[in-house]
Amino acid sequence: MTATPMVFSNPYLQINNRGEILNFELNRSQHIIGRDPSLADLLVPDSWQLISRSQATLRQNGENYYIFDGDGKTPSSNRLYLDRVLISPQIGCLLAHGMCVTIGLDPAAMIRVTYINPRASNMPVTSLEQKSVLLAQPETITLGRDATCTIQLDAPTISRTHATIRQDGAGRYILRDLSTNGVFVNEQRVNNSAIVSEGATIRIGPFMLIARNGEIQLVDTGDRIRLDVDRLVLETSGKRRLDNLSFALEPGQLVALVGGSGAGKSTLMRTLLGIEAATSGTVYINGSDLRQNFNIYRDRIGYVPQDDIIHMDLSVEEVLTYAAKLRLPSDIDLKTIVDRALNDIKMTHRRKASIKDLSGGQRKRVSIGVELLANPKLFFLDEPTSGLDPGLDKQMMELLRDLAHDGHRTIVLVTHATANITDCDRIVFLGAGGKLCYFGDPSEALKFFGVTDFAKIYIQLQQESEIDRYVELYRKSPYFQKYIANTFNPHANARNTALPPTAKQANPLAQLQIFTQRYFSLIARDRVNLGLALLTAPVSIGLLSLSLQDKAPFIIGDTVDPGLSALALQVLFVITCASLWVGLSSSAQEVVKESAIYLRERLVNLRLRSYLGSKFGVLAALAIVQTILIVISISLAFKSPASTLINWQIGIFVNTFLTLVASFSLGLLVSTAVKNGNQANGALPLLLLPQIIFSGVLFKLKGLSIGISYLMLSRWAIGGYGTIFDVNKLLPDSLKTAAIEDMPFPTGIAYQPTWQNLSFNWLMLSAHIVMYLAITAWLQKKKDIL
Repeated sequence: MTATPMVFSNPYLQINNRGEILNFELNRSQHIIGRDPSLADLLVPDSWQLISRSQATLRQNGENYYIFDGDGKTPSSNRLYLDRVLISPQIGCLLAHGMCVTIGLDPAAMIRVTYINPRASNMPVTSLEQKSVLLAQPETITLGRDATCTIQLDAPTISRTHATIRQDGAGRYILRDLSTNGVFVNEQRVNNSAIVSEGATIRIGPFMLIARNGEIQLVDTGDRIRLDVDRLVLETSGKRRLDNLSFALEPGQLVALVGGSGAGKSTLMRTLLGIEAATSGTVYINGSDLRQNFNIYRDRIGYVPQDDIIHMDLSVEEVLTYAAKLRLPSDIDLKTIVDRALNDIKMTHRRKASIKDLSGGQRKRVSIGVELLANPKLFFLDEPTSGLDPGLDKQMMELLRDLAHDGHRTIVLVTHATANITDCDRIVFLGAGGKLCYFGDPSEALKFFGVTDFAKIYIQLQQESEIDRYVELYRKSPYFQKYIANTFNPHANARNTALPPTAKQANPLAQLQIFTQRYFSLIARDRVNLGLALLTAPVSIGLLSLSLQDKAPFIIGDTVDPGLSALALQVLFVITCASLWVGLSSSAQEVVKESAIYLRERLVNLRLRSYLGSKFGVLAALAIVQTILIVISISLAFKSPASTLINWQIGIFVNTFLTLVASFSLGLLVSTAVKNGNQANGALPLLLLPQIIFSGVLFKLKGLSIGISYLMLSRWAIGGYGTIFDVNKLLPDSLKTAAIEDMPFPTGIAYQPTWQNLSFNWLMLSAHIVMYLAITAWLQKKKDIL
């Protein structure tokens, strides 16, 4: 039912219900829009169920009109929104020519009410629905960032040509995903291609399109994010951490979560972010269940945890460039994106500076810059001003305020610092147990609590009885009516999918390349640790050679030496221990020191196999260099034995390389299992001691100790070395006939110079590598928060 075009001399409304358009002239001092003829004079069809019986009231004000929700006193069911900001029944909104008010939040179902004033006809009327294209056309419809696309969707997360739609031989319209970050049709991720039927919704990055009336229409640019928190409760182990919270965060607001220690600020932030599930209640993002639809919105949400999410040994520009490569399409103009982020955080002048040379406030700015690369419209920060002096605290709050207001971003931060809290648009003041004591304008919080200093609020809320009193006092106050009743919509929920949509998986090989480049750069920049990793074993071998003076532990001399085999094993034991220490110490902190960075990148699109693969690949390359240095050191320090089974340099190379790879694989496992670097360092002696005790060199192993030795890398590493050097041959013939118990060192089949024995030792070292890496991946996967 499309209205016949009409010409009005007075202001009028154009009401668009998914392509059905009605025009209403405004010629009275008051009008009511609705479905009930006894209440409304601007009557819409009864089939337009999204519109209430009395949906909106218009009251003339000079040449224009104010619009109020409902009848001006009682709100309507689906409410009125201007740029996703709720229009209240009491305060209303002054309409201007071209302004579009919406009924409901779901872009696919919302009704658009556009106000047109012919007396201001020189001003253009903008409408998203002007960006549409007929489906039935011979050319392929292209959707993407490039200006040549049929419908241009300009955002950093959009590929140059993100998707195409064309008709197949059966008359169906087929969408094909060509992108890095994916496409969702009817809230489900497209796996290569999907059928686009009438009424289908298409989500590409922040944009939402709909197939309607034979067209593809752009109905939402996603540049404004609204959160409705509806009766949120979180309990763990019988303890209530969030207690029935309801409020709304509107686009362009800077919101602070404040309260005493243990009040639930960080818990609330993680729940608002969608990474912690509530016991009951829901967080709605633009009318959709955030947690259920997190994969649709993940690239539109920025999150800066309390710990820095940047590598200390990279420059500012490198940090942003690597982050952009991971999060944005490969065809993006990296320099333009990085330059924009640097400008947003006011760090252009420090682009070449190393992160470790920056102040705490500058590092936090870079962490924010990493998140701004994708231009998110919903932003969370945990303690962004922690540890900053008052001047830097002020600068940080001013930066966040500008990012919120200038970029129409909804920014939520957790903070203890209240010196600059008045820079925020709203504060959420929580008492112990996650109870809402106040929500509203910061300056009015002082009036509500009857104090002149925010610090005194903390003092007043130290007792639980006082917390409960303020909870009830707030609910009965005019502030509750103003900031919650007039802004929160308990009917905000739009349609939700039965199955949560899955995330688009990034290209694992492309990510592996990026992670490898970044990790290699980090290792190359840390010259002290790199030098220790390369030189520890060669230095140990040199000192060992010096201590032996003229002795040749691998060569049978002219005189019988009963202790030669034992000496040879002792030398090999020292070489093995040096290799184990190098491998363990090189890797024991490589995962845990990046835990904050890993968790943030995992929330975006990090592939676990690519991440661990880069660690393994770079450490394996490092192990090759370490192995070469060890082989050279052994060749220079000791006389070469006669090779019987295999060239001894080749044999040492393979055995040492497998030992190093196995030891750093064990180090990665430890780094995944511990919670911080101190625990990783403390674990190293505990790992090395069993390797020494159960190596089979210092003590003769019997019974259970033999089984334990099979779990030790040292047992198989020394077994390989002993086989290559044929230490059994170094034992005098007179002792070979003695009982095994009387031999001066534990010997036997473990060192027999056969290919079967050597390959078995190498196979066991390889098995340890596979086992450690599998456990590492399993433990790291368990850290996923979604």
